[in-house]
Amino acid sequence: MDYRQIPAIFIADAPGLDFLNSIATPVDEQVDWISDGGGLLDWLEQAEMVPRAALAALRSQSTPAELDAVAAQARALREWFRVFARKRKGRPLTARDLRELAPLNQLLERDDRYGEIVAAATGEVPPFEFRANRRWKSPESLLMPIAEALANLVCDEDFTHVKACEGPRCTLMFADHTRGHARRWCSMAICGNRAKVAAHRKRVKEQQGE
Repeated sequence: MDYRQIPAIFIADAPGLDFLNSIATPVDEQVDWISDGGGLLDWLEQAEMVPRAALAALRSQSTPAELDAVAAQARALREWFRVFARKRKGRPLTARDLRELAPLNQLLERDDRYGEIVAAATGEVPPFEFRANRRWKSPESLLMPIAEALANLVCDEDFTHVKACEGPRCTLMFADHTRGHARRWCSMAICGNRAKVAAHRKRVKEQQGE
């Protein structure tokens, strides 16, 4: 089985953390969904962070080397932010953490966004709505929605409820929005079931040893 063909994992309940989970070990082998430029484009499409038309245009206008270079920047951003998130998960952020976010602010400064008044859905009042758009001028613009997702994470998410999956080999993170905040696993289908099977085997072994 070619594990690289597995769809990307979106279980974090927060786009910024889903970005961190763009590298994982869903079965036996580690998969990096943004290991190259093509992978980055595919992941952004699955994450619905970039319009398909913009992705198609950048794919046709950019060289593989240019896209690979942006993917390398995305991986570096991912691993830098992973250190930030893992260090602070389980506790609220404070004003002192802002200093560590300087690289993210520097990236956000490069964004090329603009606003537009568009027609609202049929029958709605008022008949117009304001929409934020982005100019996709170069492959580097692909980093902007990722940076925005990370910024939204630190501004809107309570880091007290940012967790790492308790699976022994799992690297996935998530925002625990469950009632009581008792979520322990990235998903029951992945690590939750593995933990159940392991616990059952342990009980059987203990019973046999009595």
